[in-house]
This record gives sequence, structure tokens and C-alpha cells, in this order.
Amino acid sequence: MSFFSYKNANADASPGVITGNAWDGICERICVQVKNVYDSCLQQEQLDNREVTLSNIVPVLTNSGCGAQDINRSCRCECAGNACSCKCGVCGEITYQDALENAENASCIPQPCGTWTFESCRSSAIEGQISNLSVDRLCDRPQFARVKADVSIPIDVLFIDQRCQEWMGQSTITVSKDVLLAIPEESIVPFTLESMVSAICVSGKYVGNCRFEITVCVTVVLKILAEVEVRIPSYGFCEIPPCEEFAESVCDEFFALPIFPRNGACNQTAADASAQAANASANGGCTFYTGGKPFCNSCGTNNGSSNTCGSCSTGCCSASVSNVNGCTSCSTCSNCGTSCASSSTLCPRCGSAMTAAT
Repeated sequence: MSFFSYKNANADASPGVITGNAWDGICERICVQVKNVYDSCLQQEQLDNREVTLSNIVPVLTNSGCGAQDINRSCRCECAGNACSCKCGVCGEITYQDALENAENASCIPQPCGTWTFESCRSSAIEGQISNLSVDRLCDRPQFARVKADVSIPIDVLFIDQRCQEWMGQSTITVSKDVLLAIPEESIVPFTLESMVSAICVSGKYVGNCRFEITVCVTVVLKILAEVEVRIPSYGFCEIPPCEEFAESVCDEFFALPIFPRNGACNQTAADASAQAANASANGGCTFYTGGKPFCNSCGTNNGSSNTCGSCSTGCCSASVSNVNGCTSCSTCSNCGTSCASSSTLCPRCGSAMTAAT
């Protein structure tokens, strides 16, 4: 299991939200090596009619050949040594690397045909490439500096050709930044400037020769960092739980069932009773609730949020659906008070006589 598995019984010794006094359990001061953020700033802007040129264009194919896009994809993970990083897309999203691998393994490779039509684009990484960097300290503002740099944001552009074949190409958007940031004093360990970026297109059009003119929303975060060792309070080392082997929980739903079958009349919870009372006040007292849903008394099935029994073509009586499926009158049980548009003379819940009412 992991630290956050629902099967982890020792949650108090795992990372997570603190309940009670945060000082309880602190037992030592430890030294950790981290990246210290001395300063950072965020800028967001809309770039209109920005021209980008695509390169490394590949078709968007399935794993097996030239067809529709495969939407069931796992996270893409890259490992170097003992460290791995993963990038997970949303359902249906395909990355450039996915498209490239599928094209390399495909038995047929189409070629772009006719006029291209823009579909979408978004950034392909969260780290921007910084170039033309200059840092000028300000004499009148100690520890501040004017930071100028160009930040390049890698993007993937998705488009279709005249035969409705999807394609994906790569490009970059470069933005210039001229900002003030707090800069630490000179030291043996130097500070660095890093950027975190994101971009998503609003619209675009093809202008020819592998070029698109796009309107794009850009977010750039600049950070002044340094690798440092800091002393922090500690609760001690984590107790690492054993790994939980992946397995389909095929029995969980079965084990959640009650051991013995319940009587239908006894299966109404307090929430059901409250919902039934509220519905009775609004709709003439005709709908019986169970499991938080209207219950068709004449055929014994839940019918979602509807006031009708679609599966047995019998309308449940209420002022708003008095003529649904031929319901023109109601019958009320003389024992339990259940009401329904049923021609039966016996109550479907308790078997007592039904009393007709108009």
C-alpha cells in the first residue's frame, strides 16, 4: 500500500493533514537539502496573431495502423538511473511522443493533403527555456535587480488535412520578460533563474508553408532559486508501508452487500422518509422513496428522478403528472398509506386493501 492507501492503518505516522496540536511528536532538528525560492513572479498575457512554424510533423494514428485515435493511454514516464518522472494527459489526449511512436510502428504512413485546418495547441512541457539573460542590480534598491530574459515555450499543434487525417507538429513561442526580482547576496553557491510555463491556444488559422497564426494564452512564472541546506523540525523518519499489489477489487462490491436480505418495508432510511415527506407535500403525497429515489409501488423498481414508472407503464400519482400514462386517479393503501396509480386492489408493499380515490 502507499502512504495514502485506504488500507493504511498507520495513518498517524504518514504524511498528510495534521489534526490536533501540530507540535505533538516533533522530536528533532534535521538538515535537508532543497531548492530555496528567494523570489518569484507570475505574468499572464494573451498573444494575438502570433505566427508559429511547425516542424517534426507526424500523423496521429492508432497503435495498429491508420485509424482513429486510441484514447486509453497510460502516463508517459521517463527514467534515468533511479529517478523517474511521469506526464499524464487527460482522457483522450495524445502527446507528441505517442503520435511519433505510433507513426514509427505503423504499416502505412499518410502524407498531409490539401489545405490544413487548425484544431488546437497547448504547451508540451512546464519548463521554459531561458535565453539572453541579463541581471542588473539596482543601486537604489538593495537586493533587487532588473532581470531581462527571453522565455521559449514548447508547444504541440494539432491540425487536420483535407482528408480529415489528424496531424501533430512541434513549435515554440518566445516571450520577452523585463521584471524586478529580489536577488540574494553573492555566495559560493550561485543562484539560478528558472521558469515554469503553460500555454493554450484560443484560435488559429493556417497561413501556408507549415505556418499557423494563433491566438494563445501564456503563463510564465520566473523563480530565483539556489540549492541550500536548511534546518527544519522533524517528527522522525516515516514508517514506509508495504507496497499494495494492483488487483481488480472484484469482491469489494459483493462484500458491501448486507448479509441477510432485507424486507422492502424496512429498507426505508431516515433520509428516504424525509425525501418522501418533502415529495408528499409538493406532489400530493403519492411518491414513495427508497434509496433516495422515487419508487414505483406497482412494479417495484426505482426510476431515477422521474415521477413515472417507465418500465411498467404506470404513472405515479402527483398533481404535476396526474395524466401520465393514463393515470387519472389514485389508490391508497388502508394500512401503510402507499399511493399509486395502479388498478390492483391490494397494496404492492404490504398486501392490504387499496382504497380508490380521485
